[in-house]
Amino acid sequence: MSLTVLVVDDEPIARHAIVRLLRDDPEIDIVGECGDGISAVGAIRSHSPDLVFLDIQMPAINGMDVVATVGAARMPATVFVTAYEQYAVKAFEANAVDYLVKPFSRERFAATLQRAKARLSAASGVGAQASAQILQALDALRQRDDYLQRIPVRVDEHVVLVAVEDIIWIKAARNTVEIHLVDRMHELRETMTTLAARLDPRYFARVHRSAIVNVRRVKAIHPWFNGHHVVTMDTGQQLRMSRYQNEAFLKLVSTRNE
Repeated sequence: MSLTVLVVDDEPIARHAIVRLLRDDPEIDIVGECGDGISAVGAIRSHSPDLVFLDIQMPAINGMDVVATVGAARMPATVFVTAYEQYAVKAFEANAVDYLVKPFSRERFAATLQRAKARLSAASGVGAQASAQILQALDALRQRDDYLQRIPVRVDEHVVLVAVEDIIWIKAARNTVEIHLVDRMHELRETMTTLAARLDPRYFARVHRSAIVNVRRVKAIHPWFNGHHVVTMDTGQQLRMSRYQNEAFLKLVSTRNE
């Protein structure tokens, strides 16, 4: 079968690599190349391609914005192209969405293109299913982007940006919180509940009403008494886990075993 394909990537080298590989396939008709999201929206609407290779990370209007503007239900079959980013890949895999991680091999590209062809040649109803899968994957990515990546804290007359992955644990202190790092502590005028809602729950768990831990920094979990547990961080800090935090306990265990 003959397929019309649009290639969208703001990096010329990556875009040309995809185009070069597509030209090796006699069944492919390349209808356009776009180096930004705005022109991609226009090209999708005007050419209605069968398949789009769409870069996720683009300035101004990224791949997610392109899908939102065109509408997932009206998007052609899509192969998302991304620099390696573990959560993006997991979101695509969980929703059976085709993707390429840059830099990719000729073999990986061929396998992805073959899978896209197979889906396009499948029975009717695949389009609606694919739209739902794209929406689910992009919703997962948007939720990740809504969480804090860095926290601004005041140090003397300066503002320091603390990367959330550097946090060991967080302690409630009345109307403020203490952000504990490996070698220092910052105080932030924020309530524990408000801050907890802005942290990615895959990586941060509230183990006690006054303590949140970074699950990536947990070294061990030991039973204590009356259903309580003690969480030992990789810095040696030990924190008591409330017996009512069963969900947090399960999160800690499952994350450690991934």
